Amino acid sequence: MLFAFGFVFLISKHWFFKQKIIIVSPLPNFLTSFKNDQVTTLNLWFPSLIHAESKKDDLGKLEISAKSALVYDLTINKILFEKNHTEKLPIASLTKIMTAVIAIENYREEEKFRVVKADLVGENSMGLSKGEVLTLEELLYGLILLSGNDAAETLASNYKKGRESFIQAMNNKAKALGAISTNFTNPTGLMGDGDQYSTAFDLLIVTKYAMQFPLFRKVASTFEYNTQETKNHKAFYLQNETNLLTSYPGVLGVKTGFTPEAGFCLVTYLDYEEHEIIGVILGSSKRREEMKELLDYSLKIQDIEPPPHE
Repeated sequence: MLFAFGFVFLISKHWFFKQKIIIVSPLPNFLTSFKNDQVTTLNLWFPSLIHAESKKDDLGKLEISAKSALVYDLTINKILFEKNHTEKLPIASLTKIMTAVIAIENYREEEKFRVVKADLVGENSMGLSKGEVLTLEELLYGLILLSGNDAAETLASNYKKGRESFIQAMNNKAKALGAISTNFTNPTGLMGDGDQYSTAFDLLIVTKYAMQFPLFRKVASTFEYNTQETKNHKAFYLQNETNLLTSYPGVLGVKTGFTPEAGFCLVTYLDYEEHEIIGVILGSSKRREEMKELLDYSLKIQDIEPPPHE
């Protein structure tokens, strides 16, 4: 019996080393991503659905015009305010947060990107011209500060497998992060070429992930960026559309968005009194004023005095 067992073991061992071994990730598909044909697990942080208990009894209920909103404290991992935070809505140029993520993860900082005629779309533009060549960092400043559709399309069209593969990478990343109520059909947020949407909850996940990249954090927190003319491109003078950077102390970006269908949208990151807070507003009629109200409210319910601001 012992001899028979040993014989079977030797055969099995020989078979094992002769076979091509395929290792399957134990995680479901939406928790993995593929890069260079390799399976890579992602940061599995997921927001808690617990609401922070208010330390103030006299605040009352905050009313806002936005169709959807979510304010989340990353430091205590709790919701500070929410309104229809899982409703699927158009998100306009908030799309470009994911565009930046895919670009940062897949391109080297020293890479150069050539602008083609098809990249020059939409009204929002950093002012690119056909034939210009820019770096990843230069395009990211145009993408985030001026919400340049031309910058977004240039990043997508230079992708190794083309624009459509870049968009597919955006959708794969969303699913990998757990933002499963999100769908992208373009890298800009412009409507008209498909069903593009997300939720305030999903945008919280995507923004938190994006802010982990030093380059994204640097770009998003920059108010003004200028580049000199070179042999490859003209001079660019860029100023951040997110005016909370200069009017609300502690705000470090992130992104505005608007289309007639989406309304006014805004994602804001606040680092104040040792609390890191992300606020998301979708479909607002006065996004900046309401974001200030939300940030004030979110600090006050934690018994933190908001900073003086305009």
